[in-house]
Amino acid sequence: MRSQDWEIVKLLFKHKNITKTAQSLYISQPALTNRIKQIEKEFGIQMVNRGRRGVHFTPQGEYLAKCADEVLKKLQEIKENLANMDNDVVGTLKLGVSSFFTKYKLPRILRLFKNQYPNVEFQVMTGWSRDMLNALYKKDVHIAFVRGDYHWQGPQQFLFEEHLCIASIKDIKVEELPYLPRINYKTDHLLKALVDNWWSENFSKPPMVTMEVDQIDTCKEMVANGLGYAIVPSMTLKGMDEIYKIKLCDKNGEPIVRKTWMFYHDESLDLNVVKAFVSFVETLDIQ
Repeated sequence: MRSQDWEIVKLLFKHKNITKTAQSLYISQPALTNRIKQIEKEFGIQMVNRGRRGVHFTPQGEYLAKCADEVLKKLQEIKENLANMDNDVVGTLKLGVSSFFTKYKLPRILRLFKNQYPNVEFQVMTGWSRDMLNALYKKDVHIAFVRGDYHWQGPQQFLFEEHLCIASIKDIKVEELPYLPRINYKTDHLLKALVDNWWSENFSKPPMVTMEVDQIDTCKEMVANGLGYAIVPSMTLKGMDEIYKIKLCDKNGEPIVRKTWMFYHDESLDLNVVKAFVSFVETLDIQ
């Protein structure tokens, strides 16, 4: 079976929909349907049943879908090992990157690395730090960039830290916070815990949350328009000189910071492309 056929099985199992799968593969629906029939014929099974709400995998089809992940990973490993037999830095670098790092840091890093190693391609997965760490555990990515103090037993490199701060369009005092409108945004549980712990150490009443938004960019716009204050990492306020900022400090007066790390598996350094990238990041000023 062709490698694209395994990709078809994988994506069809993910989407459970012919149209979406065809769009993901940039092929026509008739071409996809024909390949599904060929796969079923090759294995002598019925892989899927079609219904009004999409496709439903048979038990044999589910087994084939499970195998698809393993086969595709093995094929990628073979390609990487073949490319690694030469000393050239070539191949595909798979990165799992927190959404914040993707927006503020990653494009510049990839551009500079690509300038130095033009034969390298990138496969980037973005999302919450905990999900990127999980992808690294499963070896779906070579390297993960995560924010927060996550536990990782493999090699790791500290990249930078940023202060948590109160952001407001007007000058406010910390003791006034319980009586002022606060804007929250969706974030990972480690950052939320940092903020919640700081609040409980300083106030006996809950914050007056008037807005819950989905993204930090939306939160910043609300703050900039005077609709409330927010507690955010300082780096997200870069260039917003009109915003008043107060650093969060613990009871000892020490600033509360959030660290960003690069994690990877030790054996991944056997790949030239990973080794080169790790060395490159170590020499780069990411602040």
